[in-house]
Amino acid sequence: MGYLIRVVLCVHVLLLFHFFACLSSHSCNPEDRTALLHFKTQLITDVTIYDKNEAYGGICPHVYPKMRTWDDNGTDCCSWMGVTCDSVSGHVIGLDLSCSGLVGKVHPNSTLFHLTHLHTLSFAYNMLLGSNQLPSQFGGFVSLTHLNLSACGFKGDFPSQISHLSKLQSLDLSYNYGLKWKDTTLKILLQNATALLEIVLDYTDMSSIGPTPSPLSLIANMSSLVTTLSLGNTGLRGHLTSHILCLPNLQELNLYGNENIQVYVPNLNCSSSLLSVLDLSFCQFTGSQIPSSFSNLTHLTSLGLSSSELNGSIPTLLSNLQHLTHLDLSDNKFSGQFPNVLAQLTNLQALTLWGNRLGGKLLLSSLANLTQLSLLDCSRNKFQGPLPNKITGFSNLTELDLSANLLNETIPSWCFSLPFLTSLDLSNNQFTGNISAISSHSLQVLHLCGNQLQGDIPESMFNLVNLTELCLSSGNWSGFLHFPQNLEAFSYKLTKLASLQLHQIDLTKFSKISWKFPKLKELELSENKLQGEVPHWIQDIDSLELLKLRYNQLSSIGQFTWYQLKYLDLSFNLVTDDNISFFCNATSLEIVNLSHNKFRGTISHCLANLSKLFVLDLQMNNLHGTLP
Repeated sequence: MGYLIRVVLCVHVLLLFHFFACLSSHSCNPEDRTALLHFKTQLITDVTIYDKNEAYGGICPHVYPKMRTWDDNGTDCCSWMGVTCDSVSGHVIGLDLSCSGLVGKVHPNSTLFHLTHLHTLSFAYNMLLGSNQLPSQFGGFVSLTHLNLSACGFKGDFPSQISHLSKLQSLDLSYNYGLKWKDTTLKILLQNATALLEIVLDYTDMSSIGPTPSPLSLIANMSSLVTTLSLGNTGLRGHLTSHILCLPNLQELNLYGNENIQVYVPNLNCSSSLLSVLDLSFCQFTGSQIPSSFSNLTHLTSLGLSSSELNGSIPTLLSNLQHLTHLDLSDNKFSGQFPNVLAQLTNLQALTLWGNRLGGKLLLSSLANLTQLSLLDCSRNKFQGPLPNKITGFSNLTELDLSANLLNETIPSWCFSLPFLTSLDLSNNQFTGNISAISSHSLQVLHLCGNQLQGDIPESMFNLVNLTELCLSSGNWSGFLHFPQNLEAFSYKLTKLASLQLHQIDLTKFSKISWKFPKLKELELSENKLQGEVPHWIQDIDSLELLKLRYNQLSSIGQFTWYQLKYLDLSFNLVTDDNISFFCNATSLEIVNLSHNKFRGTISHCLANLSKLFVLDLQMNNLHGTLP
């Protein structure tokens, strides 16, 4: 027994020794620690940049000021957020500062470039706008395998030094709009970085490359290891041939937004392709047809061919692509009936057909087998007739857009009862009759305007507490939409509304209620026969950025409190206020239309303070004087 106890004790001692040895081996290299702390002083952290720039919002859902965990109180830099160290030497080998709210400039003499052992480096989605030129010193990280400088604001010519990073496996410089490529630097990069697996250069500038040599021909001869190639909106020119589609390991190819790329793939020069994601939106296709050879891209899960001038019927060759989950054929010239081939793509999750010339009945019942479908957009076509009274297979639908067609009769109740629906747009059709009770409680967007609806608005609409956009209209004065009798009981429920549009509706009850819309940014109550002073509940909304009250019978503005307004339209009313200086403190105004009213007095010189104003319409009033 004593022997066993000694053995156990020895094992514990050995484990403790190993534990502390591991701790000591992870301690940060002191020179690297000093370099990091000095680099920190060259930048500031401001996470509010993501609130000010909506483009960052969806990309950086988890923002954290990582550099604030870096302190000079003796802590091990290997424990700092965003820092990874080598387990033996303690050198910093990884630095991930993406979405950290960094603002400032990366200087060429920055101590960042002292971290010579770096393998991975990411500054993605920070505002390094002061840097302008991408420092060539990034080319000194000879051990680098992953470099991500996406959306940092770098400009100027791409430094040739970075083209010599031969160990790079992943390079992402996307969304640096002013970053320019030359044919020599791209050629050197593709020749030297033979280990590259991922190349993401969307929204950089390649317009000066070619036509000889064609950048696409350079890419076709690149390393066979590449799995992801994303060059969207780069200004690329040339012909896309099967050589690129047949790169043996290529799984994702994005060339969207390059209008000068001509797609010519009559045949595939390979027995199979591993491509799973292909986006050629805005590219040009020989004969304005989807190449028949695309039927052999049987591994595709996502296919984007929008805005490519494609015409004729949607081809049956798509039925071969049984793994498709996302199909975008929008903004083309496809015509004919609703394509039956789509019913065979049973794995579809998103189907986008908006902006074509498809007509006849919208055969939604044929999609009953698409049980995974979450997005369906058939808007801006020529579909006509009624929607089916009953439907199956749409239980997972979250977005349905059938707007701007010729659909008629009553909106069927199933449209308002899909359990996971968050967005429903049936606007600008010819629907008539009443609106059914709404049980899709997840709805955030509801657009029914531009139809000929009438009757009582269901009380259930005012229980949609997640609603952010609401658009309703009667479409004519022969029949009104009416608000329910006990409307006041709902005045505090739609507190998330950001956009409210009500046209040609009986607002007699609505206008007398003290609505609370704390987040409302857009309000349009045009053509509603509003009379007298602008309702007080509107005057109380200080978050408004757009206000349209045109074609009413308003006679007075009342108190002007909308100092964040960018767009104001009070045209075609009966406003008789003595001057128009009421909006002079709304310094964000860009468009103001006060035409066709009865404003009186002198044009105020305070209008000169509105530096952002570029449209001002004062015609058909009783004003005099000169514009400042």
